[in-house]
Amino acid sequence: MLSLSHSVSSSLSPSQKKGVIIIEGHVQGLANTRALGREGIPVYVVDKDNCVAKYSKYCQKYFKCPDYQSAEFIDFLIELHKSEDVQGWLLLPSNDHAVYNIAKSKPQLQELYTIITEDLKIIEQIYNKRTLLKLAESIGVAIPPTIIPSGINPTGIALRYPLLIKGNNGLSFYKKYKTKGIVLENQEELAEVFTGSLKGINPEEYFIQEVLPENNKTVSVTVFSVKGEVHTYWMGLKLLEHPLRFGTATCCESVMIQELLQPAEKLLKALAYTGVCEIEFLKDSRDGEYKLIEINARTWLWVGLAIRCGINYPKIIYEYLYNNKIPNREHYLEKKIWLNLFTDLFYSTQAIFKGKSDLKEVFPTYRHFFEACWDIDDPLPFLIYGLFLIKFVKDRQ
Repeated sequence: MLSLSHSVSSSLSPSQKKGVIIIEGHVQGLANTRALGREGIPVYVVDKDNCVAKYSKYCQKYFKCPDYQSAEFIDFLIELHKSEDVQGWLLLPSNDHAVYNIAKSKPQLQELYTIITEDLKIIEQIYNKRTLLKLAESIGVAIPPTIIPSGINPTGIALRYPLLIKGNNGLSFYKKYKTKGIVLENQEELAEVFTGSLKGINPEEYFIQEVLPENNKTVSVTVFSVKGEVHTYWMGLKLLEHPLRFGTATCCESVMIQELLQPAEKLLKALAYTGVCEIEFLKDSRDGEYKLIEINARTWLWVGLAIRCGINYPKIIYEYLYNNKIPNREHYLEKKIWLNLFTDLFYSTQAIFKGKSDLKEVFPTYRHFFEACWDIDDPLPFLIYGLFLIKFVKDRQ
């Protein structure tokens, strides 16, 4: 890791502690802000929009920034360093574009900040999903049956329908085509999509997979590793997401699935990865195998659940970088429910009406859960988040 990371004494008083700059202050940014702020660590929040973490009592300062993937964003970080005297502060991004841009500019930024984001060569292996899938196959980690196109508008695909077209870079694909993935039921739909919603798409922008059966849910294996060696981990299960397939979690549960440790460790060893990441798997009921979906080289939306279960990832990152502390594998609380109340109420109701869920499945999650943004000690972000969503709904009418 950076020599800068190890130049800070563990005997620093609270007033001398190096702080953390949270990049993107959405729900996960709020969880990170609270976890670090409660340790007496100074926290600034940076976001390109208004955000809930801005309203936390643990956010000492908030700054609006340019788009995360722009050159101006890096200029902004350099100027922030000059104006705020934040030499050696940790940059903690929770957005894929920010992760990639910081990795590209790491040689320049690490003179100013402490960086947990991996080097660009490793980030590219993760966020270029075609590369990641090939790596997984080469080391014996199962993936869904996949075709990586080399030409325009592939036809006669030797996969079982339904098929899923996914973006090679998920966030960029979503921003450009307004969808996380396109499900195709037959060859006619495959041909039509390339003259319709994906007209003009380059082969490098996507890949095609078989859709795994819907009777299983996504499992996230989250880890902190150093040079590919896993030092602690936590696992969670998506109980509900939006959109109802291939979506973002609205309700999750902490779980432990022992058989997923080995493929996760194999991937991280092959990448020689240092830091926190989330590895998503989905069980294929046709053969009983868990198959790799993607890796996120950052904290994820429901990192607050891991923190509540005893695996405090933002604190682990901080202690590693500044105090050379490497965590031991620890037991964590299982069967704890995390629920993003405002979004889950809407999408749970939608899932019930569409026959994708029922009250027997949804009701128990509302009996014992902790809310993504609510904290009696820090209530304002929860209230603000509710207002955000009301405004969003009104703006769409």
